[in-house]
Amino acid sequence: MALQRQILKKSLGEAKAKAKLCNYQNTLPLFFSTAASSSADADDRLPQLPPFDHAPRPYNGPRADQVFQKRKKFLGPSLFHYYQKPLNIVEGKMQYLFDENGRRYLDAFAGIVTVSCGHCHPEILNAITEQSKLLQHATTIYLHHAIADFAEALASKMPGNLKVVYFVNSGSEANELAMMMARLYTGNLGMISLRNAYHGGSSGTLGLTALNTWKYPIPQGEIHHVVNPDPYRGVFGSDANRYAKDLQDHIDFGTSGKVAGFIAETIQGVGGAVELAPGYLKLVYDIVRKAGGLCIADEVQTGFGRTGSNYWGFETQGVIPDIVTMAKGIGNGLPLGAVVTTPEIASVLAQKIQFNTFGGNPVCSAGGLAVLRVIDQEKRQAHCADVGSHLLKRLRALQQTHEIIGDVRGRGLMVGIELVTDRNEKTPAKAETAVLFEKLRETWIIYTYLYNSITERHLRWLRHDPDCDNLTEILSL
Repeated sequence: MALQRQILKKSLGEAKAKAKLCNYQNTLPLFFSTAASSSADADDRLPQLPPFDHAPRPYNGPRADQVFQKRKKFLGPSLFHYYQKPLNIVEGKMQYLFDENGRRYLDAFAGIVTVSCGHCHPEILNAITEQSKLLQHATTIYLHHAIADFAEALASKMPGNLKVVYFVNSGSEANELAMMMARLYTGNLGMISLRNAYHGGSSGTLGLTALNTWKYPIPQGEIHHVVNPDPYRGVFGSDANRYAKDLQDHIDFGTSGKVAGFIAETIQGVGGAVELAPGYLKLVYDIVRKAGGLCIADEVQTGFGRTGSNYWGFETQGVIPDIVTMAKGIGNGLPLGAVVTTPEIASVLAQKIQFNTFGGNPVCSAGGLAVLRVIDQEKRQAHCADVGSHLLKRLRALQQTHEIIGDVRGRGLMVGIELVTDRNEKTPAKAETAVLFEKLRETWIIYTYLYNSITERHLRWLRHDPDCDNLTEILSL
């Protein structure tokens, strides 16, 4: 804590300027990559990354400044980056990333909750490579075993009658398709999502997203946002019944009384690793179904065992959705997503042609099937539960000795800590977080944060000893 105070004392004068980097209207999530190295500029007071049996290849490509200038010239102006000197990441291996200078970083953000089995996992690489040698692309107008095998394996992971799979290329596409499916099946238009939610950035899913940083001023009608059941900052604390009543009131007084569907993340990812109040989904699923709607679980970030206790996040709430959307971890970095639903609901799309050129691409399907195998064979779900429990215990111990930590939350390896200047008022520690964002560049760890919430969506390869303990030792400074 002494080092933290020293950093803050020296740098709080710069806080307002730096806060602009991380608080675009206080909603922009920042990827907290604390740059690290074995070079002379590393602070010898900080814990060192543990030994790792991998030497990155010598990098002879464009340097960070060249890449940045080319990016500014040829890519869209909406792109953003972090740090005054952006990182140029050129290689990854399991839980680590390497920059242009060969410096190593623990990727506690997992490529925005995407790398579910480790960077460049050998079995997944082999599956992708072997399929690429045979056939890189074939659409569903022809037969190919890869998409059928993958769909069968994915359906086997689903509860109830969730047995029909539609493959897409991203979480936004998956949620867009799920919303269309719900509207077609029910004949209703109104969709309900939670405040603080993120469900994508396409023209349709922007309406479901309830964080203004991501929303453009375009028509987003017939989408309603209800009070977020946030146990830490929510107006009703952990009282699921009162949050459910708010949703019922919204249906009664803000809609025709009928809705197409309700969508929610089990743990809000972009919103700051916010776990929903216990029992909330069971209550609102009943309300929504009585109003004629379908219940959609957005598992883009929480799926595939990341929560540890269950394979799917919605299972932690004791519910079975009508539609499940997924992406990110399904492909370990491949552009892959899926929508899974029941045969009855899926049949509504048969009235027209539903087609996706790249959905179920043979290479992506082979890679996705390999991901499922690795998760099972290497017991990644149990690993998430085991390491996540240890990590939460360590973080909560830090909370007892560091007043700035207002909340420690999450499940498995989807964890967040929230920084505050006053625990009673829960005042966001915006300036302090902004300063630490730049100053803790030498701790070898990649994070993200929203407002004052530092989120750690760790690779499943994070180990008790030494990665996990190293991480908490760094946070304790």
